[in-house]
Amino acid sequence: MRLFIAVDPDEGMRRELIRYMNDLRACGMQGVYTKEENLHLTMAFIGEYGDPQTVLEAMEEAADEVFTLSLKGTGSFGDLWWAGFDESEALEKLAKRLRHALAEHDIPYDRKAFKAHCTLVRRAHFPHNTVRLPEQELSASMTVRAMTLYRSRQGKNGMVYTVLGEVSLYE
Repeated sequence: MRLFIAVDPDEGMRRELIRYMNDLRACGMQGVYTKEENLHLTMAFIGEYGDPQTVLEAMEEAADEVFTLSLKGTGSFGDLWWAGFDESEALEKLAKRLRHALAEHDIPYDRKAFKAHCTLVRRAHFPHNTVRLPEQELSASMTVRAMTLYRSRQGKNGMVYTVLGEVSLYE
């Protein structure tokens, strides 16, 4: 099973991300846009791993207090266009606790440095090299209340994410 742990945007933040993706389309950005239902902030990518229950146990151990998270800026990793988040000590702490708990359970995960982002467009490009980005910046905040464990698989129309479990943060 191909697994990852994510924070899902609440409805207000999801609407703002969708608005911005529509603005990118209107500005001419081409590429493979993330499906609305697949928008998320990856906390840890695990990859192929057959024991989701152990992952959920590690997530429980890592759970911390709820916190506020705000969108801030956009950027790219090569041809991957993303929405960023304001610096958050609580988010960084949760990511560190989660990675520590995964390691304690011998669960493999991608050990690249944590960079909080939400993927908007893969293989992003502007035709004819005419770059014009949306004028309206991203603006939304939410309270992070849970982490979700997902299974991902390639479907005939792109990636399909299935929720395997959710761990609530403490109020």
